[in-house]
Amino acid sequence: MLRDSALIQTEDVKYLARHRKPGPFHVQPLYTEKDARDVARSFEPVGYGEWHELSPEFRLRLSDAGHILGSAICEMQIYDKGDARRVVFTGDLGRRGLPLLQDPTLVGGCDILISESTYGNRVPVPPEDLKFALLRIISDAVNNGGRVIIPALSLGRTQQIIYDLDELTEEQVLPTIPIFVDSPLATRLTVVYHDHQQEMDDEAQRSLWLDGDLFEFPGLTYIHSRQKSVALNRRKGPFVVISASGMCENGRVLHHLKHAAGDPKNTIVIIGFQAAHTLGRRIVERRATLKIFDAHIPLRAQVETINGLSAHADAEDFKWWYDHMARETGIGQAFLIHGEPEASQSLAALICDHCDENPIIPQLYQSFEV
Repeated sequence: MLRDSALIQTEDVKYLARHRKPGPFHVQPLYTEKDARDVARSFEPVGYGEWHELSPEFRLRLSDAGHILGSAICEMQIYDKGDARRVVFTGDLGRRGLPLLQDPTLVGGCDILISESTYGNRVPVPPEDLKFALLRIISDAVNNGGRVIIPALSLGRTQQIIYDLDELTEEQVLPTIPIFVDSPLATRLTVVYHDHQQEMDDEAQRSLWLDGDLFEFPGLTYIHSRQKSVALNRRKGPFVVISASGMCENGRVLHHLKHAAGDPKNTIVIIGFQAAHTLGRRIVERRATLKIFDAHIPLRAQVETINGLSAHADAEDFKWWYDHMARETGIGQAFLIHGEPEASQSLAALICDHCDENPIIPQLYQSFEV
């Protein structure tokens, strides 16, 4: 993923160099593919469920966070002058009931909890309803003769969409329409998902009995080359493109949006949370024009927002997870991060009774000694 991000940055810099007016500032990638390869040499795989002694004063255990394949809750046991402190970091905590992932692992209480709060104030649409939202949107596109652009995270979100479309195909209700996954990274990651189907939950296992491949069906094409990606923008008739990135900030999806946003027959499907000041948020807000690269494109396409595909825990999932911690040994101090103010504040009210002290929502540049 780091290598792919470096490649995207390099391609975007080259594109801007060709199309923007000369100026005093020379744009550079934040890091290169070589940087990514060099740092990856320091990675060491660690399994779930076992304590790992990293030093006499520090040990670590990872548990399945249920957010993406391989995501982990981090439990740390830290010894300082004979005192033991237990710190738990949720990372991105997953939702329960998603078909491609196990539910998040329940862990015991702690002295310090650092918890994400992305959807701390929401209960999204149940996952079983999302499949039919996609069916409605794609059916409308077929009738209107338009294209459907789905910006999606390469990891997790794309695989969930493909899984839903595969189920609709198996149920023989999906209209005949070409569907393209236009992201080399998403394609490689889908292979990883395919190779680790044994890690998926019971619903996926039942589907596998009926359908030997959850990520392949008639009409689905994985795009690899840049030339074939560019050719999609010249294609006539209705089709679907699933392309990174999820918040429309970089990658091939920018080119698809540039060519599709101005036509009212087309549909842009925004899935999940869009951070403030991103192109994805501006699309959700239906701004009159969108700045894509250095061009100002009128937004005339239809915009559909589907939030239920997020793999982040919602308020009910957080309550289930925190309640277990409280029943174990409780929570000393909680820090709520990775959320907009309303979400973090809502989650602070939810977790308050489980903590020895009032939860803290850190602000930029704040630091804490615990």
